[in-house]
Amino acid sequence: MNQLFRKKSLSLMLAQSEKKELARAMSLIDLIFLGVGCVIGTGIFVVTGVVAAEASGPAIMLSFAIAGLVCALAAFCYAEFSSAVPVSGSVYTYTYATLGELCAFLIGWDLMLEYVLAISAVATGWSAYFQSLLKGFQILIPTLVSSAPGVGKGGVIDLPAVLIILAITALVSKGVKESIKFNNMMVFVKLAVILLFIVVGIWYVKPDNWVPFVPFGFNGIITGAATVFFAYIGFDVIATASEEVKDPKKTMPIGIIGSLFICTLVYMIVSGVLTGMISYRELNVGAPVALALQSVGQNTVAGIISIGAVFGITTVILALIYAQVRLAYAMSRDGLLPQKFAQVNAKTKTPFANTWITGFVAAAIAGFIDLTTLAHLVNMGTLAAFTLISIAIIVLRKKFPDLKASFRVPFVPVLPIVSALFCLYLTISLPLITWISFVIWIGVGTVIYFVYSRQHSHLNPSALGSDERRK
Repeated sequence: MNQLFRKKSLSLMLAQSEKKELARAMSLIDLIFLGVGCVIGTGIFVVTGVVAAEASGPAIMLSFAIAGLVCALAAFCYAEFSSAVPVSGSVYTYTYATLGELCAFLIGWDLMLEYVLAISAVATGWSAYFQSLLKGFQILIPTLVSSAPGVGKGGVIDLPAVLIILAITALVSKGVKESIKFNNMMVFVKLAVILLFIVVGIWYVKPDNWVPFVPFGFNGIITGAATVFFAYIGFDVIATASEEVKDPKKTMPIGIIGSLFICTLVYMIVSGVLTGMISYRELNVGAPVALALQSVGQNTVAGIISIGAVFGITTVILALIYAQVRLAYAMSRDGLLPQKFAQVNAKTKTPFANTWITGFVAAAIAGFIDLTTLAHLVNMGTLAAFTLISIAIIVLRKKFPDLKASFRVPFVPVLPIVSALFCLYLTISLPLITWISFVIWIGVGTVIYFVYSRQHSHLNPSALGSDERRK
């Protein structure tokens, strides 16, 4: 039983990060742009319309505020961990040091579900905007290859979604410097497009569209908040970049908390303008922002928005692929996944094979599963991770009271407990099928842990070839 809760020492984690297998190439600006690039994207350009139509109505602004508040509580925990233990792996790594190996593996397994499905879901939204853009040029992609099965369009595969994932996978595999340069450029375009929408759209806001403001009641607001969590996984992505950031102890907390604050404000403003321009009942489409502009005759601006959305959502795919690869790299380095995932290409300084495995799996999912199913599963994974890191920070403070960190969570243990309770409360609002799918996924992960990971763990004295054992 003790083996299930064996912990990886902080000194060993920090020693591994000092080997510099991954290049420390990111500045503070790069880190913030990574967070903004991931957080601001599908949440604005895709998920906003679906949530407004099905759950929150105009009160989606409150859903974003509640989700942002809950995320802020978790973000404080991420900020302290990332400044104290600047190692790849995010909450997986933090859990390994505080709660033990089994919990670490299962949350890592959970995050793998979160990231891979998020990549696929975002690519689905990208495909919708890309097709909207092509229609402006009178170019139509055949229905057979333009949508996943089960979305009522008669498609058999969402080919644009598949191709964009593979294209970004190729970019990420070339190196972090190349990826960050591309990401920064695309984020500039994205923010400019969002500003354009606000400036143009605010003149077409009709207060009558905000009535009733809470058509689905308080439960609808909470359901909406649970669903838009899908849009907030960006700062979790930031936490996976610890080993590739310059001066992580200083920059990680700023990057995590700063990007979350900026993005929450932008989400609330955009959702307010969007639901003021057009009735929430009409927003259940793949490209709601473009639809709102078209409804007021701003077809040219709608076309520009579609172009910006295509570029903007691309950065989300990039950040998520990056995060998934670094998570699998950390788990493989500990022996919990096959060694192939931890192999770093000497030239690109990236886990090359790991990157392409991630890309192919996500592309296959994006081609055949619809957006709503993906979004709910991602939210469950996100909420589980936030719950666990809130608990882990309490354990960290108790077991390592002298550990130095540039940022410390205030009011421990009260604030982390509130964070965990909020997250658990939001999970109750998710559909039953989401819970069933999540339990099945964790069950599969448990089997894999006992069949493979427990024996191959580098903390297992009988694991041959373990660097940790030799030390």
